Amino acid sequence: MVSQKSKDIIAATLPAVRENAVNITSAFYPLMFERYPQVKAYFNESHQREGTQRQALANAVVAYAANLDRLEVLGDAVSLIVQKHASLNILPEHYPIVGECLLEAISIVFGDVATDEVLSAWGEAYQQLADILINAEEAVYQANEQKEGGWRGEREFVLKRKEKESEVITSFYFEPADGGPVADFKPGQYIGITLDVDGQEVRRNYSLSNSPGERYYRLSVKREHDGKASALLHDRLNLGDSVKLTQPAGDFVLEQSQRPLILLTGGVGITPAISMLEPALQSGRPVQFFHCAINGDHHAFKQHVDDLAGRYDNLSVTYCYSEPSAIDNSHLTGFIQQDMIAPLVNDSAETDLYFLGPKPFMDSCHRIASGLGIPAERVRYEFFGPLQTLDASELAA
Repeated sequence: MVSQKSKDIIAATLPAVRENAVNITSAFYPLMFERYPQVKAYFNESHQREGTQRQALANAVVAYAANLDRLEVLGDAVSLIVQKHASLNILPEHYPIVGECLLEAISIVFGDVATDEVLSAWGEAYQQLADILINAEEAVYQANEQKEGGWRGEREFVLKRKEKESEVITSFYFEPADGGPVADFKPGQYIGITLDVDGQEVRRNYSLSNSPGERYYRLSVKREHDGKASALLHDRLNLGDSVKLTQPAGDFVLEQSQRPLILLTGGVGITPAISMLEPALQSGRPVQFFHCAINGDHHAFKQHVDDLAGRYDNLSVTYCYSEPSAIDNSHLTGFIQQDMIAPLVNDSAETDLYFLGPKPFMDSCHRIASGLGIPAERVRYEFFGPLQTLDASELAA
C-alpha cells in the first residue's frame, strides 16, 4: 500500500507531472534502451518513432497516479496491460528496470524539484502498480499452463503453410514443433511471436485470424513500411522454419449474445473479425460484416467471407473501396460514413458493434457509433499497438 504521506506528495506533484508526462516518457525510453539494451526486443520501433508508445505510457502514469485511492476504476486498463504483457512474456525481473529508469526520467525533467522525498513517493506508487501487474500476470501464466495444450512462456512452432491473402497481407499457419495440441483461444485474441531479425530479437503481437478448434494458429500479417518483423515473415520465413509463440491473449473477444452484431473493419483490421465471424454465425445471431479496403487488390479474405455468406442466411456483407480499380465491383465507394452504417442498425440499444482498423478509420467508427446512439457498453474495439484515444465529441467539433 502507498503511505498517506506519499499519496499527499503525489497529489501535490501530479499537476506538474501531468503537464510534463510526455517529456518524462520521452526521456525514459532512450535512457532505458541505452542502459538495458536487452529490453528493446519488447518494444515496437515503429510505435517509438510515431510517439504513440510514449503518449500511451504518459497517459497510463497520470491515470494511475490520479486514482491511487480508486484503483477499481482502472480495471479495464489494467487488464489490457496484463494481457499485452503476458503475450510478450514480461517477467518480474523486468519491473525494477522500468522503475529505475522512470524515476530517473522524472529527475531529468524536473531537476532539483525532484527531491529524494518526491522520488521516493513516486517510487512507492510504482512498486504498488508493479506488484499488482506481477501478480495478475502470474495468474495468467498459471492459467495458460494448466489448459489442455497450454504452456508457460515461449513454445516452438513450425511454419506449415504460407498463403497470400492480398497484395499486402499474407497468412502464416503455425503448428507445434513437438507435435502436441494447441491451447484453445477466444475469437478475437492475439498471440506473441519472437523472431530473430539479423541477430536481433524482435517480439510482436498479431491477431489470430482462424477460428478456434484447429490444430494450428494462423497469423495474417500486413507488410508494413520499414517493418522488421513483417518483412522477415513475408520475405524470409520459409516452410519448415521455426518461431517461438506465447499463449493467446487479449480482451477484445467475441462475447456470447443473440443481439445483432455489426463488424466494421478497415484494412488489416479484418483479421480478428475473421476469427469471430464463423463462431458468431454458428450461434444464429444476425451479423452485418462491413469491410473497407483501398481496392480489390488490398482486400483480404473476400472469397472466404463470400463463401460464408452463401452458407449462412444470417450474414449480410458490404464492401467499401476508397480507390476502386476499373475491374472492382464493391458495394460502396469512398470512406466510411454514418449514412452507410445507419441502414444496418434496426435497434441501436440492442446492437453490438465491433470495429478495428487504422486510427482514422477507428475515429470515424467511434463517431458513427455515437451518432447512431449505440450504447457505449455495446461498442467494442482494440488498437493494434499502444492504447490511444477516440473522442467522438472532439471529432465532431
